[in-house]
Amino acid sequence: MLMRKALVTGGGGFIGLAVVRKLAELGVKTTVVGRHEYPAATALGARCVVGDIREASFLQKVFADHDTVFHVAAKAGIWGSYDSYHSINVQGTENVLTACRENRVKALVYTSTPSVVFNGCDLQGVDETTPYGQKLLCHYAATKIEAEKLVLAADGSLTRTAAIRPHLVWGPGDTNLIPRLLDRGREGSLRIVGSGENKVDIAYIDNVVHAHILAADNLLSSASAGGQSFFISQGEPVPLWGWINDLYGRLDIPPVTKQVSFPAAYVIGYLMEKVYGLLGREDEPKMTRFLAEQLAKSHWFSQDKAKQLLGYEPLVSIEAGLEALVRSLRE
Repeated sequence: MLMRKALVTGGGGFIGLAVVRKLAELGVKTTVVGRHEYPAATALGARCVVGDIREASFLQKVFADHDTVFHVAAKAGIWGSYDSYHSINVQGTENVLTACRENRVKALVYTSTPSVVFNGCDLQGVDETTPYGQKLLCHYAATKIEAEKLVLAADGSLTRTAAIRPHLVWGPGDTNLIPRLLDRGREGSLRIVGSGENKVDIAYIDNVVHAHILAADNLLSSASAGGQSFFISQGEPVPLWGWINDLYGRLDIPPVTKQVSFPAAYVIGYLMEKVYGLLGREDEPKMTRFLAEQLAKSHWFSQDKAKQLLGYEPLVSIEAGLEALVRSLRE
């Protein structure tokens, strides 16, 4: 283990806290940066520093004496003003990069997303040579593209950088995907969009963390991953609606059977976006154009590059992950 002192932005979130937990297991001294105190991170032995990644001077001070930074913090979701996404995802990332350079941080691992290559079409087994999306339907994807470009372009002799693109991250402790699926399932409001035959990649949390650690180790040694992005998943795409209904069945939630065509869902999403925009509503619409595409299209990715450069292989299978998730939810 080449890491001695690591810093995690967004260390109180689902992925960030899981990274902190793994660093604690590895005996790496860890600092967590976030806008709040995170008792769960403190309980793991991490030092929590409260601050905003949009404040450059704050980051330049707190990054001192760290050899590795995991930049996980981001504004996620698919609804909100462009400025709110840009200030955190782009300006915040610029500040992280500046702080890394000024403090001679050796390795920066950035948590990106496959959304950066979404283009409105099915993506089946594509690799990292796939160009960035042009038809962008949400500010999240647009600003993550900007941020990833900045991170990869910053790879150099002082700080080596890499971007991890995990898809549909799930598992115990999830605060986003699984809770939303369960809420929609229990209220019976979810609909199969399109044919229901689309396949997607999913990524169990432990496997996502494993990829982050592998990337950091690589950047601190051979740095063959420097300036590179990596799709990360289970390595076996699942039928989206079959997987959702499997999870529902394990939790005694009725399966999703009602369907809506993709064109209809897309139009509904467009109209809801317009109405919410006119009303100035900050809560996320039940349907958007981006969500319609997510639910109807196939999106799964080649793992070859991650295997070759990082030595990545999933540590936890889909079945083992589902068992652990259901057990945690029942507890």
